[in-house]
Amino acid sequence: MNKAIQAFLTGMFITFILDFFLFLGILLNYINFYNIELYYNILFADNQNGYLFFGLTLILGYIIVYLNNYKISLLVTGVLSFLVLLTLFQSIGHSVGEALFMKKETILETSKRTYSGDILYDGREYITFYEHSLNKIIKISKKDLKK
Repeated sequence: MNKAIQAFLTGMFITFILDFFLFLGILLNYINFYNIELYYNILFADNQNGYLFFGLTLILGYIIVYLNNYKISLLVTGVLSFLVLLTLFQSIGHSVGEALFMKKETILETSKRTYSGDILYDGREYITFYEHSLNKIIKISKKDLKK
């Protein structure tokens, strides 16, 4: 097998594993915390940053396949794995979820009402929103929003 293809596939495999555990920690500690209705898939496709994913794929593939220094390869993958697995702890996973998904102090307008609060998750069809005046989490259809 061509060494470049081997590096790409190896990097992609390691990146898939890291990505899975990152989003698993977010799912367990942020999405489930707010009871956000969300179809979860392994890649968290709606929120995947393709440039970051493929950039990390190329970097990890190069480090693992082309560098002949196992200590550096092990150190890089070990540190990244440790950092990603930290999201499985409640406080860290919740904080990472907030950093990725929450938009604080947002105003959303529909034809019937104006909402003031925090966007917890912006999905394909619905926005999960914490309304400050109601002290309640609500779902707002994107179709109902004023542009």
